[in-house]
Amino acid sequence: MFNNDYNMILIGVIMLVLGILIGVAFLTLLERKVLGYIQIRKGPNKLGFMGILQPFSDAIKLFTKEQTYPMFSNYFSYYFSPVFSFFLSLLIWMVMPYFFNFISFNLGFLFFFCCTSLGVYTLMVSGWSSNSNYSLLGGLRAVAQTISYEVSLALIMMSVIIMVMSFNLISFSNYQSMIWFLFIMFPLSLCWLSSSLAETNRTPFDFAEGESELVSGFNIEYSSGGFALIFLAEYSSILFMSMLFVLMYLGGYSLSIFFYLKLVFISFLFIWVRGTLPRYRYDKLMYLAWKSYLPISLNFLMLFIGIKIFFI
Repeated sequence: MFNNDYNMILIGVIMLVLGILIGVAFLTLLERKVLGYIQIRKGPNKLGFMGILQPFSDAIKLFTKEQTYPMFSNYFSYYFSPVFSFFLSLLIWMVMPYFFNFISFNLGFLFFFCCTSLGVYTLMVSGWSSNSNYSLLGGLRAVAQTISYEVSLALIMMSVIIMVMSFNLISFSNYQSMIWFLFIMFPLSLCWLSSSLAETNRTPFDFAEGESELVSGFNIEYSSGGFALIFLAEYSSILFMSMLFVLMYLGGYSLSIFFYLKLVFISFLFIWVRGTLPRYRYDKLMYLAWKSYLPISLNFLMLFIGIKIFFI
């Protein structure tokens, strides 16, 4: 009996991972298409119908290229940090609240924070291990940015958790059956969206990749498979942050096409921001985290604690 249950869980995990990988592949295609139309050009349109097979040819190209190793790099940490980064980005998805055939995480949010804070180490190690000044500087900038925004992310999330009084992601859909949290916490949801842009190193907060001074940031020395894994980890975390936004503010998880349309729309917002906004200045990013988002999230936290105490 127990073996059968474990087998079903294993099949569920494999299906989830495959779904994420396919989703990430087509998210890159969506990004190239959207950015193309924003810049008044076509984007990928040669391979298959309207470029639909482009992600697969990109994957084949990246994984068949030669892997280069810098001569003075710290080989093992250089080699394994992209693998670990990719593994962590897939591991976070285990908290996704399925209604069937899966583990129910009672402490899903705590698990999410543990995994994202571990992701900082992979950034740091991949920047340091290639023994290049540019990648080290890009890694340090990415780490400073990620750490500073994790504080405001945690506090914004605390407001939502206090309203629901549960760490389990399934319970969010029960509390949003009448009204979405987006309408109750509109300023907080915008803070969350821009904080998740900074958390995933996306424009306008992509300081790890300032082309004028750092070229490609911490992954400058990576090629072929290593680069592809870092790339997959980044896009997987974009999809996860979009899913978390839908769970917390747009009605929670439901077994409907509407849930996935909402998820795609939030992912589209990530791409739209990349196509329209210029890069922020680094000191302004830090001011935004510590002088704007931190006080706002603390004030809202106090407000929602007051509401909860008053109504209980």
